[in-house]
Amino acid sequence: MRDRTHYLYLAVIVAVLAGVLVGFVWPDVGLALKPLGTGFVALIKMMIGPIIFCTIVLGVGSVTKAASVGKVGGLALGYFLVMSTVALVIGLVVGNLIDPGSGLHLTDAAKQAAAAEAAKGEATGTADFLLGIIPTTLVSAFTEGQVLQTLVVALLTGFALQAMGAKGAPVLNAIAHLQRLVFRILAMIMWAAPIGAFGAIAALVGATGLDALKSLAVLMAAFYITCALFVGVVLGTLLWVFARINLWSLLRYLGREFLLILSTSSSESALPRLIAKMEHLGVSRTVAGITVPTGYSFNLDGTAIYLTMATLFIASATGAPLQPAEQVGLLLFMVIASKGAAGVTGAGLATLAGGLQSHRPELVDGVGLIVGIDRFMSEARALTNFAGNAVATVLVGRWTGGFDRERALEVLAGRDPFDESTLLDDDEREPEPPAAQTDREMSPV
Repeated sequence: MRDRTHYLYLAVIVAVLAGVLVGFVWPDVGLALKPLGTGFVALIKMMIGPIIFCTIVLGVGSVTKAASVGKVGGLALGYFLVMSTVALVIGLVVGNLIDPGSGLHLTDAAKQAAAAEAAKGEATGTADFLLGIIPTTLVSAFTEGQVLQTLVVALLTGFALQAMGAKGAPVLNAIAHLQRLVFRILAMIMWAAPIGAFGAIAALVGATGLDALKSLAVLMAAFYITCALFVGVVLGTLLWVFARINLWSLLRYLGREFLLILSTSSSESALPRLIAKMEHLGVSRTVAGITVPTGYSFNLDGTAIYLTMATLFIASATGAPLQPAEQVGLLLFMVIASKGAAGVTGAGLATLAGGLQSHRPELVDGVGLIVGIDRFMSEARALTNFAGNAVATVLVGRWTGGFDRERALEVLAGRDPFDESTLLDDDEREPEPPAAQTDREMSPV
């Protein structure tokens, strides 16, 4: 079966190249193929709620001490805050150094495009954000596809089962089997990846072509280089210093997920696989189940870099440069406003427009300058966010005693391959009876 999945991802690469060709040669056909990509991403998103629910309930419900869960969540949020700040600073420094926006001019079409994005990205206050994570009903989080709402329901369920003790064991057993069913369904859906990648790339290239890339190549190149340096230098150093894990080995292990993100322009498409692969790598179920979904809403390193560089670019292009204090205040607001928007294609652009509308309305028209290349920058945003969440999961596991480094080294060396056929390790990681599980997963390694 692993050989078959190997051919599957070769087919994804071929599909991406074919999509580029179709988009350039027959743009109208490429645009007509967009529903293929949209449909595949929708199938993946359909599975995210059940996967997050099962993973978190099993992780929380099988740990006897609630303080262990609180320790993981608190440490993860603290790390996310620090790394978002680091990403902000890096984006500010690079954006001020290269000043790529000088010499560009707004057109009426660009202004209209900017107005549309500002309408989609209307900023919300802190109270609205906090109230928004509370689902309307216990099951509406699953039907509406809200990651944070699903996280809240799963945590409540996990703590409730934890409090039930032995009486909750049958429910946990049932959820463990449900998790296997959900991952099996996801493995079936993944066979549609080449079709989805072909449609998404053909539509992207057909809509933009080369014209949008020529005048804005400097901004795109600077953004891609900045993201690469952030991942390679900042994240790579942290991973080696605290976990003694080589970054490039980890990125190679997650190569298929990066290819999936690249072909669909959505980091959400790889969220379920990241949870499964982190568990296989040696991260405890509790750490992986809490850190990965939370990171998708709060650990937006790529988005932070994008917001800073794009804002400075627009301010320079419109002749209204921001003072240092204005830069920090505006961009901190936009990063906070972006929580919960991770994984949604185009959310970064809408957040940018909404933040500018709230704080510097005179700059909103400048958003139209980057509409044409935002989808290409979305790729780098998604890839950087994904890499950041993978590293964060390993680090939080290491700091809380929920990471088996010896197992990780075996996996990264290729001696313990991940089972692509089910996304779970049927032979090696059968679920234990929850009554027999204690804090073993959280014990120091």
